[in-house]
Amino acid sequence: MLQRRDFLGLAAAGAAMLAVPAQALPSPALDARLLARALASFQRHRGQVGKADVMAIADYSRPSRDRRFHLVDLASGATTSMLVAHGRGSDPAHSGWLQQFSNADGSYASCSGAFVTGAEYVGKHGRSMRLAGLDASNCNAEPRAIVIHTAAYVTEAMARTMGKVGRSQGCFTLTEADLGQVMARLGKGRFLYSDKV
Repeated sequence: MLQRRDFLGLAAAGAAMLAVPAQALPSPALDARLLARALASFQRHRGQVGKADVMAIADYSRPSRDRRFHLVDLASGATTSMLVAHGRGSDPAHSGWLQQFSNADGSYASCSGAFVTGAEYVGKHGRSMRLAGLDASNCNAEPRAIVIHTAAYVTEAMARTMGKVGRSQGCFTLTEADLGQVMARLGKGRFLYSDKV
């Protein structure tokens, strides 16, 4: 369980946390303001989250070419960062930047707020993980089938050469290389926070 001193220590260390380096793309530091917001949300929803060792934070303030999906170890503060797509309804012009969130069915947009991870399954995109939205801003995540999965439109090469990755229908879409780590470290009953600063 995350103790108050751990929570305060993580929040204070947020500005100094750097993403673990990986390959040739930028790994920007996890924004301290977003980390503080995620930790506050985690505390509000603690009763609905089974495990308190690792959380994920999707920082949609960053462009899709950056590693903006962060796995945060809640004991040490160590962060591992990777690529993640946003929804095409959040970026109609495909600029590579999320313009807006939406919780509406059929919007094909990313939604903001707190999620709890659910069961793993194999669907049309292969290995995937269900998510349940915990806030009014993402309470339609399950009916919209907003999940974690991989797809060919999210690759390191695409991020380097095109300066952006493809867009999802609102799902947290990762590279094939990163999916296994996310599934192993998040698993069922952990916290994911999605927002921008």
